[in-house]
Amino acid sequence: MKEIYLDNNATTKVDEAVFEEMRPYFCELYGNPSSMHFFGGQVQRKVDEGRSRVAALLGASPDEIIFTACGTESDNAAIRSALEVFPERRHVITSRVEHPAVLTQCRNLSQKGYRVSEIGVDGEGRLDMEELKATVDEDTAIVSLMWANNETGVIFPVEEAAAITKAKGALFHTDAVQAVGKVPIDMATSNIDMLSLSGHKLHAPKGIGVLYLRRGTPFRPFLVGGHQEKSRRAGTENAAAIIALGKACELAGQHMKLENTQVKALRDRLQDELMAHIPNARINGGAAERLPNTTSIAYEFVEGEAILLLLSELGVCASSGSACTSGSLEPSHVLRAMGVPFTCAHGSIRFSLSRFTTPEEIETVIRELPPIIARLRQMSPFGREFIKGQG
Repeated sequence: MKEIYLDNNATTKVDEAVFEEMRPYFCELYGNPSSMHFFGGQVQRKVDEGRSRVAALLGASPDEIIFTACGTESDNAAIRSALEVFPERRHVITSRVEHPAVLTQCRNLSQKGYRVSEIGVDGEGRLDMEELKATVDEDTAIVSLMWANNETGVIFPVEEAAAITKAKGALFHTDAVQAVGKVPIDMATSNIDMLSLSGHKLHAPKGIGVLYLRRGTPFRPFLVGGHQEKSRRAGTENAAAIIALGKACELAGQHMKLENTQVKALRDRLQDELMAHIPNARINGGAAERLPNTTSIAYEFVEGEAILLLLSELGVCASSGSACTSGSLEPSHVLRAMGVPFTCAHGSIRFSLSRFTTPEEIETVIRELPPIIARLRQMSPFGREFIKGQG
């Protein structure tokens, strides 16, 4: 059974060109890039090239790029650094819909005596900018807001948020894991101090991330014990993955127009046809500006996990907007923050496309999903009542 992979916000296929770029640095050119001999030096030159390629995609300078193990490490490093840089400031601001990499860190800080504010969103997932303006104060050390939501694809006005933050003398960080490679980013003209990205969300391998650190921004390292990354992140460089990420960023820049035309057109066809053929459904964040590859659709009177299981039997890989696990009936924190009705929140499915998604794959989902929803509603007491009312 050939898979139809529509879960690219979770992870992406490694581009074959990316894999070929990194292949020699496992068994042939395996030197430590920090070594002084020629064998390590040739690896260092490729690491430097990778750094320049990442910087080019972000509109940054190579010396503003710090390689990490993942987006989660980058998020944690940014927040922790700000609190060390401003020990007298005890206030941290984030949003209610952040990725757990940020939200869990902030909630842990609240248990250690920090004041943590979580800015709300409206019913479409848009950030409450007036609340943000009213919340930033002279005690704020850092504001950390995602560039684009991983569940709904809703894009936050991070540049405006950064300007509000800077006016109070605080640092601004954005988790741009979902946004990099899909929306234009130019850090040279930005107010953003720190930005996180993750390689496996843009067709590089897992285990490599980046923390962008604006030149001149005060910083305290999260990992210490070595001189790597100009003493900003200790640990032997993951050379092969860095080289791969550089190539992936180069390709992402070349394909960004495609993401916002062909991929977006496939996304739009998928959601438009599903909305036309399945009653009592809603697009989560549909009225907001969103990533071109992402749609989250909520279906009333069904469970998202049941939809996913039946799709999986057909080879279709998607994800649920619900964080339900065994013994828990709580929907995702993102949908709760948006005020999505309970009957919809549990039936939310996220489809996230990539440049490798084909029209034929989209047509298969358009054909197969409506009967799945109808079948599940027929099995549900609430669904049967809904169908009876429709008749």
